[in-house]
Amino acid sequence: MNITHIDIYRFSIPMEPFTIATGTMDHAANTFIRVHTDAGFYGVGECSAFPMIVGETQETCLVMAKDFAKLWKGQNALDIPARMQQLHDATAGNGTIKSAFDMALYDIAAKNAGLPLYKFLGGEKRVVESDITIGIGTPEVMAQKAIGFKASGAAILKVKLGKGAETDVERIKQIREAVGPDMKIRIDANQGWTFEEASFALQALGQYDIEFCEQPMRTWYDDKLPELMNISPVKIMADESVYIHHDARKQIESGSCHYVNIKMAKAGGITEAKKIHDTCAERGIPCMMGGMLESRIALSSKLHFVYASPNIQFYDMDTCKLGHLVDPCVGGAQYNGYFLDIADAPGIGADADEDFLEGCERWSI
Repeated sequence: MNITHIDIYRFSIPMEPFTIATGTMDHAANTFIRVHTDAGFYGVGECSAFPMIVGETQETCLVMAKDFAKLWKGQNALDIPARMQQLHDATAGNGTIKSAFDMALYDIAAKNAGLPLYKFLGGEKRVVESDITIGIGTPEVMAQKAIGFKASGAAILKVKLGKGAETDVERIKQIREAVGPDMKIRIDANQGWTFEEASFALQALGQYDIEFCEQPMRTWYDDKLPELMNISPVKIMADESVYIHHDARKQIESGSCHYVNIKMAKAGGITEAKKIHDTCAERGIPCMMGGMLESRIALSSKLHFVYASPNIQFYDMDTCKLGHLVDPCVGGAQYNGYFLDIADAPGIGADADEDFLEGCERWSI
């Protein structure tokens, strides 16, 4: 089955401003592709550029997508390892846009097999309950948001921190007092603390029953993580410190994390995400499924992957709930409150809304 052409779309989704330690976003700067084949059907892929984390922008994704499309024209769509190796041979990094191309190939392969992607990957459905994220604000505003999420049925809060360690402690204090003892609270500093700040904050936060802390420090302080692990009452999850499975291996074997956050935009798609998952599983380190600011299209791909990945035990799959003002997806994963499910359509089971695509800049290679 050969690739005939690839359509590339500037897939910008307006959203309410959302703040983390590394910056504020007012739209999801995504890229959407359709990889067409001579079998008469296409595969879809979506990625979300997050320059403060991965160094890619929507513009770089669009430029690289055009180059990748030229490489793939006339090539076998079902040979996923060979197609992805082509991209790796062409350029290092660029995992975000690579993840969209990887996703499209898996969509094609599962459609060709007549199976939903999770069954094609050998998985089965299970209960998936996502957390919901509170962006950085004043302690009072964040506590009010927590109350609202609790009232809406949320059971797990993910709280963004990393802007002032003392204020961060006050943020969690007020949130815990506002929601009571029963809600799970996990925190994400997004590399915002120094070692000294992380040491102070995590020891002070131990009394508030925190499930774990994602990425407390910049990756260039990874060598200090074993020391932090020894003094922190809060468990540590590696996020920006793990892009590929070799990163996961090094973090685990150096005693630098309790958990690992897998994101398609870091890993470059399902192919590498599975290697991270398996590396962690072999070493007894549970994983979380995370994301950037993807729509329900990429969310659907992630849900299929979760169903096929038993070592993923935490779910940070709320990206579509983080203030997206438009839903550009048809079909795909659905929320029932904070629980996720998807119909058993072949492939990923999601596509872009044609009316939304009409307003998107498009290239066909």
